[in-house]
Amino acid sequence: MEENSNDAKPATLEGPYLTDSFVSQFTMKDGTEVTLRPIRPDDEGLMAKFHETLSDRTVYMRYFCSLSLRSRVAHDRLVRICHVDGDREVALVVDRTDQATGRHHILAVGRLIRLETGDEAEVAILVSDRYQKHGLGTALLRRVVQIARDQKLRRVSGELLRDNLAMQTIVKKHGFRFSLQHDSPSITAVLELR
Repeated sequence: MEENSNDAKPATLEGPYLTDSFVSQFTMKDGTEVTLRPIRPDDEGLMAKFHETLSDRTVYMRYFCSLSLRSRVAHDRLVRICHVDGDREVALVVDRTDQATGRHHILAVGRLIRLETGDEAEVAILVSDRYQKHGLGTALLRRVVQIARDQKLRRVSGELLRDNLAMQTIVKKHGFRFSLQHDSPSITAVLELR
């Protein structure tokens, strides 16, 4: 992939739910302006760089296991996560443009994955270590929950590790209820939408 492709402006959005209404601006707690937008196929290089910014702890908190950087940035995996259909899955990224260089950087990713029931979806959020506690997790969660409401889903849920207190705080503020599994390291957070 050519380096210049990472600096391109957002392409025209496609798919049944990938409309311009999915693009919004957000101001982080430090005053930095960022864009929330759907992930695009040409984000593969930006996603590889994003994964380079994640600590082992952040990776473990998101995936519940250790995943090497090499496995996370493997071409086949990045192609799969950058190509979403907008119907079964919506993925939003937080895109920051470096004002000095004009280069784009992905700071966070939020996903809404529709389950086989058709009226439920799973939510997942991943924020670069450097940008945690800047409001990005909250902004992404709020946006994917709104998308779920717009798609008339009945419920959204997410799995969290018990010691992921930061994400537990965020989802609790958004009305999620917790379901504990006996002898499980994880908690299911559920939000009823109707």
